[in-house]
Amino acid sequence: MAQLPPGEYTSKSKKAISLFENAIKHYNARNDEKAKEELRKAIEKDPLFIEPHLLFAQIYTEAKQSEKAIAEYSKALEINPKFDKRIFFNLANLEFSIGKYEDAKRNYEVYLKNNNINPDVRDLSELNLANCNFAIEAIKNPVPFAPQNMGAAINSKLDEYFPAITADDQTFLYTRNNRNEKTPLQEDFLISNKIDGAWGASELLGNGINTSGNEGAPAISADGQILFFIACIEMDGTYGPNRKGFGSCDIFYAQKVGENWSVPYNAGKTINSKNWETQPSFSADGKTLYFVSSRPGGIGGPDIWYATLNQNGSWGTPINIGKNINTPNKEESVFIHPDGKTLYFSSNGHIGMGKLDIYVVRKDKNDEWGKPYNLGYPINTHNDENSLLVNGAGKLAYYASSREGGLGGLDLYQFDLYDAIRPERITYVKGKVYDAKNKKPLGAHFELIDLETAQQVVVSDANTGNGEFLVTLPIDKNYALNVSHNGYLFYSANFSLKGLTDNSEPFKMNVPLESLDTGNIVELKNIFFETAKFDLKPESKVELNKLVTFLTVNKTLRIQLSGHTDNIGDKKTNQLLSQNRAKSVYEYLIANGIDLNRLTYIGYGDTKPKVKNDSEINLAINRRTEFKVIGK
Repeated sequence: MAQLPPGEYTSKSKKAISLFENAIKHYNARNDEKAKEELRKAIEKDPLFIEPHLLFAQIYTEAKQSEKAIAEYSKALEINPKFDKRIFFNLANLEFSIGKYEDAKRNYEVYLKNNNINPDVRDLSELNLANCNFAIEAIKNPVPFAPQNMGAAINSKLDEYFPAITADDQTFLYTRNNRNEKTPLQEDFLISNKIDGAWGASELLGNGINTSGNEGAPAISADGQILFFIACIEMDGTYGPNRKGFGSCDIFYAQKVGENWSVPYNAGKTINSKNWETQPSFSADGKTLYFVSSRPGGIGGPDIWYATLNQNGSWGTPINIGKNINTPNKEESVFIHPDGKTLYFSSNGHIGMGKLDIYVVRKDKNDEWGKPYNLGYPINTHNDENSLLVNGAGKLAYYASSREGGLGGLDLYQFDLYDAIRPERITYVKGKVYDAKNKKPLGAHFELIDLETAQQVVVSDANTGNGEFLVTLPIDKNYALNVSHNGYLFYSANFSLKGLTDNSEPFKMNVPLESLDTGNIVELKNIFFETAKFDLKPESKVELNKLVTFLTVNKTLRIQLSGHTDNIGDKKTNQLLSQNRAKSVYEYLIANGIDLNRLTYIGYGDTKPKVKNDSEINLAINRRTEFKVIGK
């Protein structure tokens, strides 16, 4: 605090002024206790001396003793409210920081009546005044919020934070700070698996992910097969043993092989810059990585960015998510829900309760992000709130808090989301892919395609070690699922989810892939015809184009297309219908470049049912189109 010439103080007492100037010397020497002692004596000599109260307030502010600082500023204003307009600004900031919104609002309003305020300070005051108005109303209208500690299986006396979860709610991953006297920050990952509906005791994630360096902010893919995380540069210039990077903190990833994780890889210099990259979140469609970065070209402070995978597996240039979400202040803790349309993040730049609040934002029909929505009080408070995670079902949220009643430090909690902030409903299909003959697991490739738009919705790969897969299915669409692997016939499935009201039970199926051997058969489950007709429906093109690609890659393969019906109606009519349907597929393939000498077709009518024709479901199963390998 600057020392004023004698005569410019608010006191005429030489003794009081001398004591105050001694306090300034002690303060500048970083001896706050001596400074406070001298300030008390100065005020005793002259109770109307304003400057000692202001230095008291400054000392208490720096010591994060906000209530005491507020009391000192208030005493200064009681003596002379016109002494310095900045007192109202400083007082309002302190009141705002501890949630005294009514008092802060009043002092911001007084301060803003002054002329000649620095434009940046005026902008901040107006933003915080708007925050006060929002917070006052939010507290009057609290949202449902009943957090429950996740218990000793997850939490400890140390700090736990940054949770991650798979779409099936079976695997939970998070960060723990295993600090000690020598190392105040030693972050590692722990993992817990659900056993009989409850989280099992967590264990350190092994296989080279955790190191003597720091690992933080994990993000696990919806299917649990890819792990993204952050490693920061250490004193020795590395990012942990055998790791190299490009900036202060970089994004790394590892893939699951069987039950183990691969060696982590740096996500590359397209994703990572010379600056700070952190808090990744990978979309369930397997295409987009969201993350926080302080790289140049942002809107201000750390921003949320995203990058999309190219067809060759490389990352495209990161794109700033835009001004609807990013502000000149700070955004962090980004989380994209498996529905692909709902994003949760923290920010201190949008209207809220102060400091970092959690927001939700959704994509509209044009795939554009809408307006962020504050999750409300008491989910958000005057403190920092971040690291929100929402489970695949969209009903449960997880976050870290140091609230009373925990096991120590930051603990992980879960709570039910109220309806207005829930994501869109999803379900999923999971199982294993294997060789139909020898049962060997296969790391097959998956494509989920919207039948109405023919757009690819999800791409993923089964675990190469055990063949396990999980593919998310957003509700209210009809999908074709194609599974392919080199040297095998492809597999197709159909999921009709329009109008589905209950997503509590996921789809579970095993996928046996047949080799390219002569005689093996594939059912084309996404070939559609009108009832009693043989004209191909438009949504059949997804499967037909997949078959064209398959035959183009396997250039010598010859196939026989076959049509099948149920046993309803005249047999001759059914036989002719099945033949014409097979012929329609045959003609489509020829029209799209497949040599007719590689193709034949036949109609079997109702002579080769897969199941008994004794129900509507079984009748539908028997109405099908297939192809059989007749030559290699």
